[in-house]
Amino acid sequence: MKFLGSLVTTLMFTAIYVAATVAGRVTVMDGTNLSMVWPAAGVAAAWFCARRSTRWVWMDVLALVAVTVVVNLATGASPAMAVVFVVANLTQIAVFVSLLARWRPRLWGAGGTEPLSRLGDLWALLAAAVVSTGCGAGLGSLGMWLLTDAYAASTTAVWLARNTASVLLIGVAGLRLGYLISQRSRRPGRRDTDTGGSAARVTARLSWRRAGEYAALIACSVAAYAAGFGYTKGLPLAFALIAVTVWAGVRLSTSFVIVHDLLLGTAAVLFTLHGTGPFAAIDSHPIRALIAQLFVAVVAVVGLALALGRDERAELIAELAAGKEAASRHAALMTTVIDAMADGLAVVDKSGHVVLRNPAASALLGGITSPEDRVTGSDHYGLFHLDGTPIADADLPYAQAMDGRQTHGGDILVRNVGVPDGRVLRFTATALPDEGGTRQAVVLFHDVTAERRHRDELASFAGVVAHDLLNPLTTVDGWSEAAADALQASPPHETVTEATECLTRVRRAAARMRGLINDLLAYTTARDATVAAAPVDLGSVVADIAIARTDAATAAGRRPPLFSIQDL
Repeated sequence: MKFLGSLVTTLMFTAIYVAATVAGRVTVMDGTNLSMVWPAAGVAAAWFCARRSTRWVWMDVLALVAVTVVVNLATGASPAMAVVFVVANLTQIAVFVSLLARWRPRLWGAGGTEPLSRLGDLWALLAAAVVSTGCGAGLGSLGMWLLTDAYAASTTAVWLARNTASVLLIGVAGLRLGYLISQRSRRPGRRDTDTGGSAARVTARLSWRRAGEYAALIACSVAAYAAGFGYTKGLPLAFALIAVTVWAGVRLSTSFVIVHDLLLGTAAVLFTLHGTGPFAAIDSHPIRALIAQLFVAVVAVVGLALALGRDERAELIAELAAGKEAASRHAALMTTVIDAMADGLAVVDKSGHVVLRNPAASALLGGITSPEDRVTGSDHYGLFHLDGTPIADADLPYAQAMDGRQTHGGDILVRNVGVPDGRVLRFTATALPDEGGTRQAVVLFHDVTAERRHRDELASFAGVVAHDLLNPLTTVDGWSEAAADALQASPPHETVTEATECLTRVRRAAARMRGLINDLLAYTTARDATVAAAPVDLGSVVADIAIARTDAATAAGRRPPLFSIQDL
């Protein structure tokens, strides 16, 4: 904010504070310099909450000091007493602003941008008001005692009650008004989302019935306070006046409740100051002021607690409804995704109850479903091992997962009336986290019949090819042996020696080729048979690899590598 704008704001608050200070000093109790009411406390709270972030706040401090000194001197206070009031007021303001910023930094006036909208906000503000006014009352009472050499506990009590009530009425109203103004200036044309809203917007949104309720409450409030304070005939009717506050807090907007509390509290104080109402019968001026201020504070707290509690409840209900709607949309999306899956999915609990199953699960099992949604024996579904032997119930995928045995990629043959030709399904079962004692397993499976058929065809083809390769390989071995015999019968010569070495490498390569072909034939024969562990001579395997690398380097005309092979 620029200096000129800040100066205008300071002057505006100063004018309001002058009026509030003068109004408070008019109510000075007989024989003391203590006012029965002090609206300036609420004005100062709103003033410095609104100005807490500006760099020109020193102007506001100077203005408050000047007004406090001038008004108190003009209304009969001594200069020393005026200084005491300045120190007490500044202390109260500093403590209130600091505590509110510490406890509720998200609120407008405390460093944030949100309005007073929750019960926790009210209790934090009330605590800040009580602590800050307690500090101010303590310093003020101490100063008055030092100056007058007289101290009365009632003086401190009245100071504490009147300033707290002022903060709860005027301070809260100022904070709400400041929030509404900031929202309007920050987002011009934006509809007010505050629960209370401005009076014009609230009235525009209301139906005739709602507007009638506002009018009825206003009329009842005027009548109730006129009767309770103006025509009592000695009857203590103050307790009944809380009914209109309860009505407003339960039914009407929070902004209206704040204004309603402010007006009713002002009316109660004015009636008491003029000597009418249930509190005017109290002879002691300090006690009369104390009781009146406590009544005003109770009215403010009750109205705000009901209104903010209702707003908070409405917000929670709206969040709950939004969460429920989001959960419903998410559940519908998940259901659609699961139902659209080509893979089968089922969730089974520890008792065998099928919690969830998608259409693909039934289709892959040939339309055979669990009776009463409970898993039965494997013979009901026609589940077999790939070799045709029935699967034991304890070896079903979900049962293995329940027992802690993870099943990943196990193939099962399904053959029943729905799938007379048989179908191979690959199952994966995983136990879900045990929450609340409900243990479940999720089972996924998909059709691998075509995949296995293709693999079997490839294996068969590989077996045929491997078998066919044995004939030319035998021919190579035979002619190599014949050539070696012929070279052996030849006279020694360098060329004969080189040819003999080449034939040796050919025969070693043929031996390796024969081993590969034999392994391929063995695989095509065994395939899905149980794997049996067998010892392997690692020394011969490594030696064969070294020889192959040496032969390859020699054939390519490169220097043969050197190997150092230890015992394996």
